Amino acid sequence: MSTECFAAPKGAVLIDSENGRVLFELNKDEKLPMASTTKILTAIIALEEENPDEVFSVSREAVTVEGSSMGLLPEDFVTLRTLAAGMLLASGNDAANAAAIRISGSVEKFVQLMNKRAKEMGLESTSFETPSGLDGEKHFSTAYEMAIIARTALKNPDFSEICRQKSLRAEYGNPPYSRVITNHNRLLKTLEGATGVKTGFTKKAGRCLVSSAEREGVSLICVTLGCPDDWNYHTALYNEFFGKLESVPLENLVEKTEIPVCGGKSKTVTAVPKALSASLFEGETERIEVVISRPPFVFAPVKKGDIIGKAFFYLDGTLVGESPLLAENEVETISENKSFWNGIIDIF
Repeated sequence: MSTECFAAPKGAVLIDSENGRVLFELNKDEKLPMASTTKILTAIIALEEENPDEVFSVSREAVTVEGSSMGLLPEDFVTLRTLAAGMLLASGNDAANAAAIRISGSVEKFVQLMNKRAKEMGLESTSFETPSGLDGEKHFSTAYEMAIIARTALKNPDFSEICRQKSLRAEYGNPPYSRVITNHNRLLKTLEGATGVKTGFTKKAGRCLVSSAEREGVSLICVTLGCPDDWNYHTALYNEFFGKLESVPLENLVEKTEIPVCGGKSKTVTAVPKALSASLFEGETERIEVVISRPPFVFAPVKKGDIIGKAFFYLDGTLVGESPLLAENEVETISENKSFWNGIIDIF
């Protein structure tokens, strides 16, 4: 079913999660409020902390916040990992605030950290005012930049594992006790191959959804901001594009490359690309341009599997993949100086 059958979002994008290629967009660069999808960045910062499983006590200030909650009470004992789960599944504003204060000492300082991370990721149209996603004049992003944040977050195995769970069991409280946190992301139950990521809603932002899914080696990320019918809109986009895309091995497009070796028992070493695939539409393989970056020569010894170059794959000027060139064979060093210099002369 086409997306035209459903109410259009204010902003939308569908990208290939492997390389970030935009496959579909609707006002993808328009600055819009993004509600609780904000918690994607808050959760990834929490999980990147040195000791995410260290138990600590939350303050009254941390849990006194309006909106959705994972049920924290003042003086509860919890970990940052559990707070990340509370953010991603239950969309707990209390979890986001508690993590912010634990990491930075205050919500305000944590917001500064969030904006710093956004700049480091190259996001020029994203601004954070809260760790939870509550509305603010300086709290906005775009569909495209939220997709980039999600793509970055999903590379973290802890984040990826948490956000794909329909529910999980966690312990927190005073004293801690076991309870079940249920995920608000309905697509995990209704969409084939769904793997995450985060829901969001405020009256100002409307319904916001960042989702991800994978089928037959093709991995996609979809974002809608201000979409009244987001579940169906995402489902329609996934079904349409999964039906058009296939995972294609790119290493077959690269011919074996011989690189001269200085001071080796063999004059050359064979370089081959590491296995790599990209999600392509039918017929796009013929349009892939391969650019090889390699040194004019390498010095012995060379071990099998050493990285001795790189292959870049472009589609219509857009980078869709890159793969290291690996030494296919081993080249030992010639110990005699005379033979070494003869090797240099042979190359030049």
